[in-house]
Amino acid sequence: MPTITRPHLRRLRQMWRSAGWPCQDLIEAELLALQLLERLLDDQGRVTLRVTDAGVQAIAASLHANRAARDAHEELVARVARSMRHQGRITWRRLSLRARVDDAWMLCQPDVFSLRQTTVEAYAEPVVHEIKVRRSDLLSDLRQPAKGAAYLATACQCWYVLREGIGTADEIPAAFGVMLAGDGGIEIARPAPHRPMTVPFATWMALARTNADPAEDDVQAWLGDDGGAGPVD
Repeated sequence: MPTITRPHLRRLRQMWRSAGWPCQDLIEAELLALQLLERLLDDQGRVTLRVTDAGVQAIAASLHANRAARDAHEELVARVARSMRHQGRITWRRLSLRARVDDAWMLCQPDVFSLRQTTVEAYAEPVVHEIKVRRSDLLSDLRQPAKGAAYLATACQCWYVLREGIGTADEIPAAFGVMLAGDGGIEIARPAPHRPMTVPFATWMALARTNADPAEDDVQAWLGDDGGAGPVD
């Protein structure tokens, strides 16, 4: 029997929301064989498809898995951004950047983009961190070299931060550094090469349109009516 893949689940969700008209392609045939879809015949002899109870369970299970992965991804993104701020950097998450790759403009959305807090443009040192918590997402990225090239075009250092167990440093192109994130912390598996870079004008425009992450670790945020001695655990 076929294995349920993302295209199968995507078709199931589409069928769940639709009137159930058949496509009669191979994905549909496999869903029928898996008994996740069933045929219905109306009074006029027309065939429609309906998601079975097993199909509903498959949709619900995939939704739960996607939510869990999204939560894990956002938690790791927050950890990396917080670490950058502790190092005195300004961070942005889900920033949309335009990068010049092979004489063409590309859009990229690094999970964490950061700059040094400085008044000298040449010292800003933009850094990109791309977070991966699922191996399928990592492999998808590695199959798109233009996406990696866009990251490299926007930063003087680029890192892949991998949840432990989904990949190794040897799988990542040498132009990127690699960090491995586990319950005990985030460790450097391979340093990222450093290239001198001045922040491109297109990046400055994107930063001007987007709010940086709040500096919640700034001691000024802890000040209260009593003069503020800082937070107490």
